[in-house]
Amino acid sequence: MTRILFLPGAGGSPDFWRPVGSLLPAQWPKHYFGWPGLGNQPHDPAITSLDDLVDLVAGQMDEPVDLVAQSMGGVIATRLALTQPERVRRLVLTVTSGGVDMAGLGASNWRADYRRSFPNAAEWITAAQSSPSLPIEKIEAPTLLIWGDADLISPVAVGQHLQSRLRTARLRVVPGGTHDLARENASEVASWIAEHLG
Repeated sequence: MTRILFLPGAGGSPDFWRPVGSLLPAQWPKHYFGWPGLGNQPHDPAITSLDDLVDLVAGQMDEPVDLVAQSMGGVIATRLALTQPERVRRLVLTVTSGGVDMAGLGASNWRADYRRSFPNAAEWITAAQSSPSLPIEKIEAPTLLIWGDADLISPVAVGQHLQSRLRTARLRVVPGGTHDLARENASEVASWIAEHLG
């Protein structure tokens, strides 16, 4: 069975994806990442950038995996799908930037709210103003895109943009879905992910 690596957003909690993961087949092997120093997670002096998180995930990819990612985790998943295509069987991106120009697609700036919610989070997460653009049209892994039409941080226009650039992508939209749709709409999201990964 292909192992599923669940990547949270900047909230960093390994528990973020558990409601969805618990609804997927029990026999599917799952690994839930947390991001050291982000959200309320303990700091690790070895983690000082997004590059370090990419390396953290890559260390668990000794064989092909499926990547299921939310928000900032989607940037990590996208980078891995581009640099290690032979190790990414399928990709699920939810409410992410995926390495595209967010402001140009109507996204609000999340950094001030994030810092208020997580005052002890590592400084680097809000210091970086944007992720560099990525050549996402080169991604080969079949990709499921899940967006909510009430998400101000990653508007549905971002999902539509990614769909237009990814040859193998399918976009699903949750009516009323927010940036936390994976938790708020776990049953619906899990059914779509099960169909995509099955």
